[in-house]
Amino acid sequence: MKSILIIEDEKDIVDLLEYHLKQSGFSVTWALDGSTGLERARKKRPNLIILDLMLPEMDGKDICRSLKSNPLTQSIPILMLTAKAEETDRLIGFELGADDYVTKPFSPKELVLRVKAILRRKEVDHEGEKTIQIGDLLIDIDRHHVSIKKSPIGLTSTEFKLLVELASKRGRVQTREHLLDRVWGYTYEGYARTVDTHIRRLREKMGPLGDLIETIRGVGYRFREESE
Repeated sequence: MKSILIIEDEKDIVDLLEYHLKQSGFSVTWALDGSTGLERARKKRPNLIILDLMLPEMDGKDICRSLKSNPLTQSIPILMLTAKAEETDRLIGFELGADDYVTKPFSPKELVLRVKAILRRKEVDHEGEKTIQIGDLLIDIDRHHVSIKKSPIGLTSTEFKLLVELASKRGRVQTREHLLDRVWGYTYEGYARTVDTHIRRLREKMGPLGDLIETIRGVGYRFREESE
């Protein structure tokens, strides 16, 4: 049974989410403040975290930043749940490594579908490949490990999925809509910036090899062969 940790200070929202998630077959734990939530995330290492941004004691951004900087917790998917609906707030969430972003008020059924989509992405077998080697870049899919010249680079679960999706189809142009569907599990034109934000972060972490990810203006992205 997949485990979900809810970090949210409004108990009625926690109760609503807990009911719908349990109805869908998940086990649920929760915390009503940021510091307790971070402690439980580190100890329990749930399959996914639903994280409010505005929390007492420690805000959601700091929690997300802490979890994504720790090798033991950086691969745990995070769905941010917040009353902040501005695009800049959503982009900040993605910059910190969040996998999805839902604004209040929200549909519990839609949120559960998004949780399932995030978890489903983690289980996708990308064309049967176990490792992908492109020059100095090595992607070990089974171990969820990426290295460049044998030095590991830390990626969030979404960044890892995005890299594997691009690298496994190297040489082929992939639209933002396709990447949204394959990596995030849904398609919506308004979320195209989400892809751009994650591509930028991925390139930065890959250093000079970030140039392997080409922008195809007006279309999407292509992962080129190193020999090109």
